[in-house]
Amino acid sequence: MKHSIKRQMIGIFAGLVTVILVVVILINIGFLRPYYAFKKEADFDRLYSRMNIIGQDYATDETKRKALLKVAEKMNVSFLVFDIESATTSSNVAENNAKDLQDQLVGYLMGQTQKNVKVLKNHEKYQICQGQDPRNDTEYIEMWGYLDTGNPFLLRSPLESIKESAMISNSFLIFVGIFMIFICSFAVWLIANRLTKPIKELTILSDKMANLDFDAKYSGEAKNEIGELGQNFNRMSDKLQTTISELKQANNDLQKDIDIKEKEEERRNEFIGSVSHELKTPISLIQGYAEGLKEGICSDKKSHDMYCDVIIDEANKMNQMVRSLLALNELELGKENTNFGRFKLTELIENVLNSMDIMFKQKDIKLMYNPQKEISAWSDEYLIEQVFRNYMSNAINHAQNEKIIEVKIMEKEEKIMVSVFNTGTPIPKEDLTHIWETFYKVDKARTRAYGGNGIGLSIVKASMESLHQKYGVKNYDNGVEFWFEVDKK
Repeated sequence: MKHSIKRQMIGIFAGLVTVILVVVILINIGFLRPYYAFKKEADFDRLYSRMNIIGQDYATDETKRKALLKVAEKMNVSFLVFDIESATTSSNVAENNAKDLQDQLVGYLMGQTQKNVKVLKNHEKYQICQGQDPRNDTEYIEMWGYLDTGNPFLLRSPLESIKESAMISNSFLIFVGIFMIFICSFAVWLIANRLTKPIKELTILSDKMANLDFDAKYSGEAKNEIGELGQNFNRMSDKLQTTISELKQANNDLQKDIDIKEKEEERRNEFIGSVSHELKTPISLIQGYAEGLKEGICSDKKSHDMYCDVIIDEANKMNQMVRSLLALNELELGKENTNFGRFKLTELIENVLNSMDIMFKQKDIKLMYNPQKEISAWSDEYLIEQVFRNYMSNAINHAQNEKIIEVKIMEKEEKIMVSVFNTGTPIPKEDLTHIWETFYKVDKARTRAYGGNGIGLSIVKASMESLHQKYGVKNYDNGVEFWFEVDKK
């Protein structure tokens, strides 16, 4: 990701280290020398006090002299004291350098050197100056004046050493800074990776929620703000799932209310006409066999039992037909309550197939069904089961030749298509548009033989239209395939 938090954090920390490094180097360049001069003023004051304490003992007391030399060396200070009484000088430097110090002191005493130096501090007994010696082109900080004994003195410390120290320090800082940038960047990368991992999980979760996939849940166990946000995402996901189910339910109910007024009268008349037509045959059979029994046509028990079996069979068919018609009427009038929810489609299909296993064995049918993974759908589970059962019953009753039934589940972008194929005779082209009509039978003799009433596919049609989903049929050279769709999310 171009603008990821991880990259921003690494950039901020690396930039911060770089800025700090640059600031330190600039401070070194601009303020180290003034600070060094300020510190040297304090060193000069201490050394001046010590020289006053030693006084005349410098020449006679070896211990005090060594102590003074050690302090001066530690402070990187050269000194020269002129003893007025003996007209001699005392110094901690070589003879030629002592000559330079002596000339400089004479210049100060005569008021000549002050013209070329910058005065840093004035005291009644001494003066601290910063200047450049033209003889060796070296910049110094110097202190001159008189000791308590009245002897003139000169203290000198070169500033060139601090220049070199600053350069060495800056080089070292650059090296350390670059190293720290890499170390800090790596450390920040590790920290950022740990921080952004749950954020990435929440990003993926929010994307799935945006696509109405509410099965995904935040799995982090952190007890911080991100963990609390993840738990809030889970609660929001559950509430959104419930709300969307309710909205789908409300939308579906509203659509039913719009359609129900227009269809109710038409369906009522069609229902009465269909029932009258379809019940005519079984009623005639029941009436004829019942009259035959009454008139004593059956002369033996076998014939009597056969007449009774026909009457019972036709009565059962009438009972099943009436129930199917009532269910169909409820669907077509929109009175069937639909309950939308997410359910496992593969599990539903497997349960239906298991319940029909005995029928496959009785008719020697080979079932082909091999789902690759668990698939969930969003619809009315009961209606989808009824649709699939009707497709399977239809396939079992019409399976011929190789007697193969193949069930497939295919996922699309936002839909899932379920198909049921059976080997056998294709449906005639002129009948394809009528098979969904109530009581329509392509092969009336065959349909009556297995007890069909021509209502099953009408129930499929009414169910799918109440769910506002697509369904259909397709002919193949060796059989027929029925299919329907459901929402994936």
